Amino acid sequence: MDQLAHLLDEFGYLAVLVGTFLEGETILVLAGFAAHQGYLALGPVMLAAFAGSAAGDQLWFLLARRHGRGWLARRPKLAARFATASRWLERHPTLFILGFRFVYGIRNVAPVAIGLSSIPARRFVPLNLLAAALWAVLFAAIGYVFGQAVETLLGEMKAVEQRLLAAAALAVIFVLAARWLARKLRQRTG
Repeated sequence: MDQLAHLLDEFGYLAVLVGTFLEGETILVLAGFAAHQGYLALGPVMLAAFAGSAAGDQLWFLLARRHGRGWLARRPKLAARFATASRWLERHPTLFILGFRFVYGIRNVAPVAIGLSSIPARRFVPLNLLAAALWAVLFAAIGYVFGQAVETLLGEMKAVEQRLLAAAALAVIFVLAARWLARKLRQRTG
C-alpha cells in the first residue's frame, strides 16, 4: 500500500486531469474514492477534473469548428450519432450544453456536434465551464460518498468476516471431499 500511496501522491492529480480530459466518469469516481481513503484531497481532485473536462471539451469544440465537416464527411457511419446529438442541440441548446456530460453515450460526441453547429464560442465557453464545474463536483462527491458507503459496509462485514471465512472453508472442504468420494466410487464401479 505504501507504493500505491506514493504513486497516487506523485501522479494522482495528473491522472485525474488526463483521465477527465479523455473521458472522465470512472477516473473521477475512483479519485473521489481515493480522496475518501486519504490518498488524495477532494478539492484538488475536483479542480483537476474540472480543468481536464473543460479543456477536453473545448479542444473537441475547436477541432470540430475547424475540421469537423470534412472529417465527418469521410465517416458516414458516425454521421447518424452526430445527427441525433444535433437534433437535441437544436431543440434545447443551453440545456444540451449544460447536460451532455451527464448523459452516457454522447459525452464525446456532444462537443463535436456543438462545434459543428452555429452556436458561437462566446456562448459555449461559459456554459462549458459551468457544466464542467458542476460535473467535477458531483462525480467526485459520488466517489467520496461511495468510499463512505464501502467503509461502512466493510465495517459491518468485519463482524461477520470470520463466519464467512469459516463457511467458505467448509464449502471448499465439502466440495473436495465430494469429488474424492465420487472418484473412489467410479474406480470401484469401473
